[in-house]
Parts: sequence; structure tokens; C-alpha cells
Amino acid sequence: MRLTIFASIYIGTYDVTLEIFEVTKKSGIRSIDSIRKHLEIGTDTYATGKIRTENISTLCEILQDYIRIAEGYQAEAIRAVAASSLREAENNLFIIGQIQQQTGLKVEILSNSEQRFMSYKAIAASDPRFLELMDQGTAIIDVGGGSIQVSIFDGGGLDTTLNLRIGSLRIRDRLNPIRVGTPNYERLVEEYISNKLHTFRTVHLKQRTFENVILNGDFITETLFRDIEAKQTHAVSRKKFNNWYNQIIQSTDEELAEQLNIPAEFAPMMRPTAILYHKFVDEIGAQRIYAAGATLSYAQAVEYAETTKKLIPQHNFEDDIISASRSLSVRYCAEQNHIDNVDMIAMELFNAVRKIHGLKSRDRLLLRIAVILHEVGKYISLNSSGECAYQIIMNNEIMGLSHREREMVALAVKHNSYWFRRYEQFVQQYSIDQKRYLRIAQMTALLRVANELDRSHMQKIKKVKATLKENRLVIRVFVDEPFVLEENLITRQLSFLNEVFNIKSVVKVTKIDRLQVQ
Repeated sequence: MRLTIFASIYIGTYDVTLEIFEVTKKSGIRSIDSIRKHLEIGTDTYATGKIRTENISTLCEILQDYIRIAEGYQAEAIRAVAASSLREAENNLFIIGQIQQQTGLKVEILSNSEQRFMSYKAIAASDPRFLELMDQGTAIIDVGGGSIQVSIFDGGGLDTTLNLRIGSLRIRDRLNPIRVGTPNYERLVEEYISNKLHTFRTVHLKQRTFENVILNGDFITETLFRDIEAKQTHAVSRKKFNNWYNQIIQSTDEELAEQLNIPAEFAPMMRPTAILYHKFVDEIGAQRIYAAGATLSYAQAVEYAETTKKLIPQHNFEDDIISASRSLSVRYCAEQNHIDNVDMIAMELFNAVRKIHGLKSRDRLLLRIAVILHEVGKYISLNSSGECAYQIIMNNEIMGLSHREREMVALAVKHNSYWFRRYEQFVQQYSIDQKRYLRIAQMTALLRVANELDRSHMQKIKKVKATLKENRLVIRVFVDEPFVLEENLITRQLSFLNEVFNIKSVVKVTKIDRLQVQ
């Protein structure tokens, strides 16, 4: 049994964490050491938009110590990531450069959707009941220093996810100046987040309730699950959860540090964190509370184990990205029968051209998402649907996609009905390199052809078969109704497909009886 040592570094909003893991195929992932140092760079970011020089120097010193510790463990891989505290800082690129120059460490700044998706995969890996809870209908509430993420699983898949910038550190720093003058801090926080709760309740929850809720975030496991029964099941009743909440609210910071056995510098975050959990659990109506304890450090270890084939995921997470995209499509009243038909056609075209053009499985996923979302702009404007769709996609997170991937999808959807400009003109508006420009063009070309083949939105094509041989793509479609409209309009889109892929394409139509459709 080969043992691998993996070192995970996480630069958070109010701390910097190093965790050392043992990773094996047989035993999975086991934490063998963890170090946590207090550093509130998030306070700088959220207050001024920039991280102060002295905090940057302290951060580099901490990271240098962590690298020495990881090397002492003979770690085969070290990965360092940062979330909103660096992501939202105006000087983040300078900081990343200084860290690499002083420590040799390359820090990845995760988008929010990447961060939450990593945590979600870690929850699934750490709890065998996760898939069962998903089928039952469950919400995950993940509270961090910068924001809270609420993800709803319904019908076995990810239904919707929402990120709200009301994390524990933001609330503490924003309300501290007026906290002294009010006798009821809980009420103050509730008023501060009330408009966010209203949006969550009306737009995303849609009058649904869920029996189960999974809580994730700092301190939640060690502070909520104290008794033996809770530690064994990692679940408590609503009554015990409320008792935990009341203990937090009614205690001073000094009492919390002593009662919960946490460092004194972290105690001030417990109260706003508990209030956020409590309010969202109330909205969801959950009676059974689970704690995941899936830190971002552990999430990195899970991704490393999956990448090195030491851990096989028990769940297809791409299905959840697709499910979340479909929920967004439904929210903007896109025609689902048309989307399904275009999806069938686009996937057949992709499979035909992928091998000789170096397309990967990730490209296939992005194309599917583009297909699912290509109609959302019509909800706002029929005449400017492409631009409206672009804005909708760019302003709605899709869990599991990076910002760059979401931008690629948005641009492909936009140019489905918009002239595709030369690269020199394209980069005047978008920060796209030549490689991504080519991938967007390929995605757009496939989307255009697939969409045009269902121009009437009548799903005339019941079956499609695409074959590519010697740079000649034959698209054979089997239809059960007259196909004159689509057959005559497809020429223009085929021309763009030919240009992008350097092939010659032809559509061949076979009329079939409806009873022949298999």
C-alpha cells in the first residue's frame, strides 16, 4: 500500500490553515496534522478593498513556515488556495506575485462557485449518507467569513444555489460600531440580513420546506456536536440545535472561548455565524440538522485524491452542474422540449468532431450548458436575446464552473445570435486569449448548427447521426415532418462550422414514419 502525503494550505478571511493528509487507495484520506494561524486579511478587503502591506508580509511569513512544515513531512504535493478575502482584493495580483517571489508558492484564487463545489464534493466524500439525503431533499448551508452559500438538492440533484455576501466577518465588522448601543444584537443582525432572506424565500425556496439540512463551515462540527450520540451520528434534532444557538447568543466572547474550547480571537465570529445558521434553518423548516465538517483543506485533499485516482467519486458531480443549469433555464422560462432536442443534436455533432480537433470532456460539458441556457435571454428581450442571455449567465453563478468557464459559455450563447468577430476585434471587449477564443468559436459553431436544425421549435428531428471521414462531416437527420424550413436555413450555419473546424459539412434528410421512431 503506497502512502502519499498531501499538504493543503487555505488562505481564509480570518485565518491561514495548513493541514497535512495521508492519502491511500485502501484507507482513503486521513488528517495527521493541522495548524491554524489568525490573520484577518478579510477585514482589509471588505473594508477598504485592499490588503495592507503589513498583513501581506505576515501572510508571506506564515506561508514560509507552512512550506517548511510540509517539506518536513515530505509532502509529495502542496496546494494553496484562497477565496473571497483575496478574490475581492483590488491588489490580489500583486499579492500573488509577492507570495510566489518570496516563497515559491503559487496560490490559486478560487471563484466562489469553484470553492463551494469543492466543499460540496468534500461533503459527499466524508458522509456516506449524502446521496440518501440528496434524494430526500436537503439544503446545505455553508457559512464563511465573507459570505453564506445555500444549495438546495431536490429530486436527487442540485436544484439551485445562492451566494449572499453576508458572512460572519462582514457582519461582525459592519455591525460592531453600533453593537454597543443596542440591547438585542440578534435582532440587529436579523434586520441587516432581512432583505437577503426575502430574496431567498421568494425566488429560491418557493414555499418549499426540507426535513434535513447540512451545516458546513468553521467550528460548526466541534461546537454543535458535543454529546456522544451526536458525535456518532453527526446529526442533532431541531431542539438540540436551538439549545446550541441560545447558548451562543446568551454568552460573552470570553465565555464562548472557554465553553467551546476555541481560540479567543475566533470567538467574536461565533455569534453572527450562529445567527445566520439559525435564520436559514428557520426558513427551510428543517427538523434534522447534520454537520459536514468538510473544510476547504479537506476539500483540496479530496480533489487531489480524485486526480491521482486514489479516490473514486460515488456520485457524478457533472450531473449536478447540468441540473443547476436546467434550474436556471426553467427560471427564465426557456422552452425545455426545444433544449432537449438541441442537446441531442449538439452532443452527436460534438462526438463526431471531438477526436480530430482535440476536444475534451470538459468542452462537452460547457457545450451542454450553453445549449441549456441559450434561450434564457428571450425572457427579457426577443430582439436582444443574445446580449441579455450573456448578462444573465454572467450574473448567475453555476456551481462547479470557474469564472472563465462561465464566461466562455456566456460568449458562446451570445454569439449564437450575434456576429462572431475576428480575434483582434474580440479582445478589444473581452480578456480572452487565442486558445479560449478558439474553444468559444467551436462551441458557438456547434450550438448554431444544432439550434438551427430545430429552428421551428417543433422537434422534427427524432434521431441524428453524424460521421466525420476525411474532413467531410455528414449529418444525417431522421424527421417525421416536412423539413423544408430547416433544410434551407442551415446553409449559413454550416458555413461557419466549416470555417471553424476546417471541414466540409452536409445535411442529409431521411423521412420516417412516426411509428418507426425508436
